Amino acid sequence: MVKKFLIAFFCVAAHGIFAQNGTISPYSYFGIGDLRNSGSVENQMMGGISMYGDSIHLNLTNPAAYSKLKLTVYTGGISRTEFRLKDFTEKQNASVTNLDYLAIGFPIAKNAGLGFGLMPFSSVGYDLRNETTNGDGQTVINAFSGEGGLNRAFVSFGFEPIKNLSLGATVNFNFGKLDYERLQSVEGVQLGTLDDRESRINGYDFNYALNYTPTIKDKYTLYMSAMVNTQINLISKNSARLGSFSLVGGNEVEVVDVNLDASNLRNTELKIPTKTTVGLGFGENKKWFLGGEYSFQKFSEFKNDFLGLTNVNYNDASTMAFGGYYIPDYRSLSGYFKRITYRAGVRYDQSGLQVNGKEINDFGITFGFGLPLSNNFSNVNVGFELGRRGTTDANLIEESYFKINIGLSLNDRWFIKRKIN
Repeated sequence: MVKKFLIAFFCVAAHGIFAQNGTISPYSYFGIGDLRNSGSVENQMMGGISMYGDSIHLNLTNPAAYSKLKLTVYTGGISRTEFRLKDFTEKQNASVTNLDYLAIGFPIAKNAGLGFGLMPFSSVGYDLRNETTNGDGQTVINAFSGEGGLNRAFVSFGFEPIKNLSLGATVNFNFGKLDYERLQSVEGVQLGTLDDRESRINGYDFNYALNYTPTIKDKYTLYMSAMVNTQINLISKNSARLGSFSLVGGNEVEVVDVNLDASNLRNTELKIPTKTTVGLGFGENKKWFLGGEYSFQKFSEFKNDFLGLTNVNYNDASTMAFGGYYIPDYRSLSGYFKRITYRAGVRYDQSGLQVNGKEINDFGITFGFGLPLSNNFSNVNVGFELGRRGTTDANLIEESYFKINIGLSLNDRWFIKRKIN
């Protein structure tokens, strides 16, 4: 019954991934949108670090952790983010609710596990308005809007060839559509101009991981990890329309398809550079854990010729993250709060995005709880994140956000032979 219910839920919720707009950030205008591959709620609440894995949770960003699985795990996560956007003159509040991931993982042999799932990879969702005055004293209004995003289907495999050393690999298929629109109107002119652009994108990438977890003094564990997410090679099939529209009724007038073949922009390549992550941690199994990770990426090699933006540059990117968890007594039968997992973390992202000469960086503080369900290994994970991104300098926008995450991790046993006496 549990399997049937979860398979039905998986199919219905997958439609939600494809249908959603996952952001309202103006910075999703750049690159391929806001990247959203931040892992499960459990890992997000530890600052996003991904080196830690156990037998009852899925680690969506570190495939080597699948070698730890002892039970079949069904997992899904949703989030709601409250934004406050501000510049030098205005403030605006907005919110967005997302389905963040759906996945299944299970052991296939001793010290080996397999998993697959769906999650959003990037999101575009912005609505901007800029008002200026031209040389004739007329008011010029430029309205920019965008929507869409890329989704990711993945298959992961992890195994432990020798004691304490785990290896893993993930194959990702990324696909989706990005839509961009610019409308311009001039005071006293009956017709405005429009510029519509669309990109249909798909491509593969691979993620390789190595975890080394030796035991120290029969009680503690040292955690060391290294991950390489290979260059993401995306093919973008583009189309564009230019024309006019009526300012009275909004009807399009004399809109034509742009000949992108003449400028070699009909099919373009988007190459997201290789990302490398190293981590180090220490802890006592099922009691406490502390760890830190550092990621770096030569994002300066990225470009998107189709959009042709002049006010943006891409620099090398990096992330520092620290986090951990604490469980008072996971075997307690009388005290429910003693079996709760308490998580917290902090992260700082240098995104590599530079707009109007200013770097757009992101700082976040995370914390949350893992709440056991009944007497089995299933649990609900609730998390919170406070963060700030961007700046009000150079006519830009600063984003402050508060994010609430809810993740469900259900455990079951598959492939068990029934015995008849």
